[in-house]
Amino acid sequence: MKSSRISLLQQMPIFGGVKESVIKIILDGSDIIKVNKSEYFFNEGDPSHYLYVLETGLVAVIKRFKKQQYLLAQLHKGDCFGEMEILDLLPRSASIYALEDCSAIQMPSSTLYKIYKKDCRQYSLILMNIARELSRRLRETDQAICQAYVATGKIKTIKPFKTK
Repeated sequence: MKSSRISLLQQMPIFGGVKESVIKIILDGSDIIKVNKSEYFFNEGDPSHYLYVLETGLVAVIKRFKKQQYLLAQLHKGDCFGEMEILDLLPRSASIYALEDCSAIQMPSSTLYKIYKKDCRQYSLILMNIARELSRRLRETDQAICQAYVATGKIKTIKPFKTK
């Protein structure tokens, strides 16, 4: 199963280009956890110490606002979550709810420090990959917000600005 986990991580954007020896450090320092359908991996506001890679199952990313819950996304095998908190060390920004029985690799934030001590270039690559993934997700969110504002009329069109 370890070789399939190495392959799974190497196919993920945040671990793209990362050496197998570093992937092994990640796996050696991680646990495999099971979360049953209809249970939470974690809740919005919880302290954060782990990044997760979904091995099996389907999860919902849920955000609370004004006593309501909103579905932000669904994540599948190979997707990761918890990466924001690995970088900013703030509480969880959303809840992750299991829509199916799930298995996930649970990587503690301390593993990144181990990688930093062993191979600073690989550490930098992982951080850059995480930043790229966050940027990709931010672009999708910007597009969704713009579409929602246009649909509700809460955003106005403007005349194009003059160019130099």
